[in-house]
Amino acid sequence: MLPTLYTLTGEYLAAAERISDLDVSDDAVIEALDVLRAPLEAKAVHVAMAARNLEATADAIRDAIADMERRRAALEARAERVRAYLRDCMIRAGISRIESAHLVLAIRDNPPAVVVDDASLIPAQYMRTPEPPPPEPDKRAIADALKDGADIPGVRLVRTQRIDIR
Repeated sequence: MLPTLYTLTGEYLAAAERISDLDVSDDAVIEALDVLRAPLEAKAVHVAMAARNLEATADAIRDAIADMERRRAALEARAERVRAYLRDCMIRAGISRIESAHLVLAIRDNPPAVVVDDASLIPAQYMRTPEPPPPEPDKRAIADALKDGADIPGVRLVRTQRIDIR
């Protein structure tokens, strides 16, 4: 088995210390250290290449994740369009429920949703004040107030529909 970079580094340092204790010329010390340094440098290059391979693999994985995320988002958007198409066709045909051996399709009313037409007209008691973004409407409080008959400028309740597939 080939020695590790750690082992080669230890051997190089130990040899450098032994050589410096000898009574030899500076040129002889430099020449001896150059000979000992060659395997250390070769191993260091191989370790660096391994690190680059790992980084390249990590980059490839990052790119694959981004590609898959784009594909996932496109598939989710397509599924939503298909659901809307199915819902619209069932509503247009006046069919509210379809049962089959595999699934049940049913047109369902969504709970009322608050639509903010002009947030600047909403009273402060219905505004959230998170930090640091500007205040935003508290749609739950607005919805509760609207359901109780309150007249709040700048908002209205709307009810949409969804397709329920089980």
